[in-house]
Amino acid sequence: MAADRTTTPARERLLEAADRLFYARGIAATGVDAVLQLAGASPATLYAHFAGKDGLVAAYLERRHHRWRATWDAVLAGAEDPVDRLLSVLDALVLFRRQEGATRGCAFLAAAAELPAADHPARAWIEADTTLLHHRLHELALASGADDPRALVAELVLVYDGTLAAYARGAPDPVPAARELARHAIRRHSVTGSA
Repeated sequence: MAADRTTTPARERLLEAADRLFYARGIAATGVDAVLQLAGASPATLYAHFAGKDGLVAAYLERRHHRWRATWDAVLAGAEDPVDRLLSVLDALVLFRRQEGATRGCAFLAAAAELPAADHPARAWIEADTTLLHHRLHELALASGADDPRALVAELVLVYDGTLAAYARGAPDPVPAARELARHAIRRHSVTGSA
């Protein structure tokens, strides 16, 4: 990162450092000094851009949310079959992990566990991630002709969250089993097309 200090704006360096450290070590376990050192930035720069660690955490999750959404959008754009569109959340997860070099579970689930206070500025991005997941799957379930879209979404979210938990526990690739469970749920809810 030192070579980038002259060309990369300080705000981006701080976000990149926060992304690496908060995801790898956890938010609570990562002090501001570690982020500043990795970014090659001063405390004054951090406070000028983010007003402190809470603001930096919120910006880190916002940035991650936009990257995750863009990845899912791209995968969804290539899926035409209703079943494939519902399974796109798992396909996007595989692609996102590969693009990001992610080795742990979900940054949003980890943040939700570490930041229980409802008034923490990062909670808005934890909620945005949850809303995206539920609303998009609901739209896809409706479009698929599911007999009970809400029940199908609830089951798919459990499969998705379970997949992320398996990653966090270091399980070998949980996606094949997750896809089979998701396909079973989709079949039971009478989705149009072959599962």
